[in-house]
Amino acid sequence: MKTYKLAALTLAVLATAPAFADINVGVIASLTGPAAALGAETKKAVALFPSKVGNEKINFILLDDATDPTSAVKNARKLMSEDKVDAILGPNLISTATAIADVANTEKTPMISVAPLDVTGDKRGYVFRSEPSADLMVQRVVNDMVSNGTKTVGFIGFSDSWGELLFKALNKAAEGKLTVVASERYGRADPSVQAQVLKVMAAKPDVVFIGASGTPAAMPQITLRERGYKGKIYQSHGVTSKEFLRVGGKAVEGALIPVGPVLVAEQLPDSHPTKKASVAFVKELEAKNGPDSRSTFAGASWDAWLLLQNAIVGAQKAKVKAGTPEFRTALRQNIEKTSKLVGTNGVYTLSATDHAGYDASAIVLIKVENNRWKLVK
Repeated sequence: MKTYKLAALTLAVLATAPAFADINVGVIASLTGPAAALGAETKKAVALFPSKVGNEKINFILLDDATDPTSAVKNARKLMSEDKVDAILGPNLISTATAIADVANTEKTPMISVAPLDVTGDKRGYVFRSEPSADLMVQRVVNDMVSNGTKTVGFIGFSDSWGELLFKALNKAAEGKLTVVASERYGRADPSVQAQVLKVMAAKPDVVFIGASGTPAAMPQITLRERGYKGKIYQSHGVTSKEFLRVGGKAVEGALIPVGPVLVAEQLPDSHPTKKASVAFVKELEAKNGPDSRSTFAGASWDAWLLLQNAIVGAQKAKVKAGTPEFRTALRQNIEKTSKLVGTNGVYTLSATDHAGYDASAIVLIKVENNRWKLVK
């Protein structure tokens, strides 16, 4: 009889307890194609994501967009219609992020991009990002150029949306301070940039800024050095992976790069707001992937998760059930309310008018020294 009463009591408690559904999160990354080096870093971060938040299980569904906007859209639609995801993290490129953003807004599913997608105006809605804007990063580069007496700069960048974004950011930051004396473009898969380099060198710039990302960004610097260019070379924050160092070798020594702080976590001063979080993340990442396996891309992917995790906790407090339109709306609202969230790559405070919320004071300047990342300032 006592056993029966205990069983009956247990059933009664279960019947009155709230029913929690699994939370499904889609992750879209460029695991193959020209941007595969970036997607590999996102994959590293995903492997560290927790399996639960509170009492709710989290299922992560990772899909490869093959560095193609059409594939990215197909992935997004599959994740939303078939897998019923509550949110999407990624992708790695502006071109794929732009394509997915329209789907996210139409389907009212929160998306946190790890590419510096413009999230103003019509794109805002359900779209957020964890990566600092190109304007902020390039401004950091231009500040360094000016402080060192630079007068002229040459530009070599991708012939796509990323290259154009960086070129516009360079012109904006340089206005009234520097003169852009040359601008050349190349494709991510081009086998050579000899012609572009010769044209830039003919303009005799004090420094060169390479507006590219991943391993293809090494080619202009290799060619510049082979052709005897002696000036400083700046790269964008899109190159900070171990593969860039491997491909570039000695030719990329001295490259100056604006980055989020996770890449040089241990070198940060104790006063830096992200040092503790950055060091902890790097320790866990490298324990799993080996020494020097860190990257700002892995950090940005982790920070995207932190933004979503923070929002999940908020939705749980409101007792909104996962897998419903109400849950997705609650996630969007809570991401938008993020305040002073310390990540590995920066501090985030979002609002209805700012879906990035990245504090520019976290950005640091580094250089390649002895095939490693070295904090400059």
